[in-house]
Amino acid sequence: MSELRFTVEHEWLRTEADGSVTVGITAFAQQALGDVVFVQVPELGSFSAGAEVSVVESVKAASSISMPLDGEVLEVNSVLDNSPDLVNEDPLGEGWFFRFKPADAAAVGQLLDQTAYDRLIQDQTDA
Repeated sequence: MSELRFTVEHEWLRTEADGSVTVGITAFAQQALGDVVFVQVPELGSFSAGAEVSVVESVKAASSISMPLDGEVLEVNSVLDNSPDLVNEDPLGEGWFFRFKPADAAAVGQLLDQTAYDRLIQDQTDA
């Protein structure tokens, strides 16, 4: 498994062997949301970075999931339709949301690495 990258919106990204990128929310985001009860996965197709592509609802709140980079959504985790609790149980694994092909594969490497993401969390919890 390759190294994870992160967004400031608490999404994780993992580049797969075929060049596609898997996206989900971090454990920090899941804990902040509480028990996830519904996930609306995105439609297949092209999206610009920052476009709302998915929605996750918990017992506490609803939150939008944005497209982290320009690209084309190739696959969605349709298991979440009937088992949104996978996001609670395994947010960095089986609770993934979608896979996409980035328009610029090198852009993934420009996102936060684990150290930078840990600092972001620390800064937000200290604030």
